[in-house]
Amino acid sequence: GGVWSQVSSAARFKYVPPAPAVTGLSPASGPTAGGTTVTITGSGFTGATKVMFGNVAAASFTADSDTQITAVSPAKATSRVNVRVVTPGGSSPTAPANAYTFVPPAPTVTAISPTGGPIAGGTVVTITGTGFTGATKVSFGPNSVTSFSVDSDTQVMVQSPPATSPGKVNIRVRTPGGLSATAPADRYTYT
Repeated sequence: GGVWSQVSSAARFKYVPPAPAVTGLSPASGPTAGGTTVTITGSGFTGATKVMFGNVAAASFTADSDTQITAVSPAKATSRVNVRVVTPGGSSPTAPANAYTFVPPAPTVTAISPTGGPIAGGTVVTITGTGFTGATKVSFGPNSVTSFSVDSDTQVMVQSPPATSPGKVNIRVRTPGGLSATAPADRYTYT
């Protein structure tokens, strides 16, 4: 529990509540753009004055009860931080349960050039889009590419892999932020 501390020499005492403790976050990650609603569980949240994601204050928060806070994550660069709750009793300590990871957004493919090539593969394809920095995989339908070049956050160069039959496939890019969604702009036709 809390402690009683002497406020002045006139023997007046004031109750200081215990420091809060964070025991869980849901979800424990979200995009660097912020805006993720995070449910923080723990204890000692009554009177919370701040919720911090690393060194950045939450965009907003509501103390739902002494054991739960709903906070909206701020915008922050890709990183792993500790979420801390601050009350009149102090700040919650760092613990594995309060780790939150800001992840980059999933990549998007907005265009490919050319939009097709022979089933033997070997066609140099320029993939245009967003969020390609740190790309770990490029695939043409079910076939992964063994080598590709990330020229910038908005462009990847790759050679098409061979296909077993003619037809359309989606070109997808994977990064630490996730896998690009399929879209008409990423369709490649094997002939």
